[in-house]
Amino acid sequence: MTLDAAQHRSGKGSGDENFPVASWLIAPQHRRPILAFYEFVRIADDIADHATLSETDQLAHLDRLESSLLGGGGNDAAGIALRAALVERSLSPQHAQDLLKAFRQDVTKHRYADWDELIDYCRYSAMPVGRFVLDVHGESRSTWPASDNVCTVLQIVNHLQDCVKDHRALDRVYIPLDALKAAGTSVEALDAPRASPQLLACLHGLAGRTGVMLEQGASLPAQIDDTRLAAEISAIVTLARHFVQLLRTRDPLCENVRLGKFGVAALGALGAAKELFGRTLFGRSGRVPGTVSRSPADERRHTR
Repeated sequence: MTLDAAQHRSGKGSGDENFPVASWLIAPQHRRPILAFYEFVRIADDIADHATLSETDQLAHLDRLESSLLGGGGNDAAGIALRAALVERSLSPQHAQDLLKAFRQDVTKHRYADWDELIDYCRYSAMPVGRFVLDVHGESRSTWPASDNVCTVLQIVNHLQDCVKDHRALDRVYIPLDALKAAGTSVEALDAPRASPQLLACLHGLAGRTGVMLEQGASLPAQIDDTRLAAEISAIVTLARHFVQLLRTRDPLCENVRLGKFGVAALGALGAAKELFGRTLFGRSGRVPGTVSRSPADERRHTR
């Protein structure tokens, strides 16, 4: 008998994430498709990270999830539920398919040569999440460049926070190999109980580069029409700034670079309140005058 892919769920839920996922800030009519999308993506992520499934089985499960999503005969409940939510909103499955491409890549590719390769991975692993949420809300696609920056930052923050776990448990290293080499270190340095000065310089440098990208996308809340979504994004940007600062100053091999649930809730609420207060006083201001939000592709060209 063919089993539903959800049997491989890790048990991690939306409340366990670094950043809000369809929190109470999101209008109720938008939460259902976002949560259906999250459940689909969470199952796919757990399959790609599964410790005992073979590579062949992982890819087969991901293929079946996609088949369920597209109505191609698969019977996975998460794919069927997401397909129904997409049909109800007349939305494309492309964002979910892009994420499946990233999860297949997680199964087969464990090293990234340089920053460009990492950003290309984020094009599929991170950017589609923000684009889907924006599409659910009917926001203009002119918001995509800023959203792409913010979502890419969230992904790289997770990579830096989890660099030890990814390496030791999954033999995956998202730290660009050329950055390690330029700092005079290597992947093997991740096996140490604490980061060497060379590895720490590499990690702090990547966190700094990620912080620059975050500021290039930080105007996103002001570009959003839906006030509740703008508040959620403001919460996310506030949290991302905090995590970037931790990663610029701490050693993720031996120091805490995360927040507990209470800390995430408190800091996120502060960011949301700031956006709501600003809109109450001044209305939606749009993009901050004189600023331009670069896409990750633009950022690559700018830093070359």
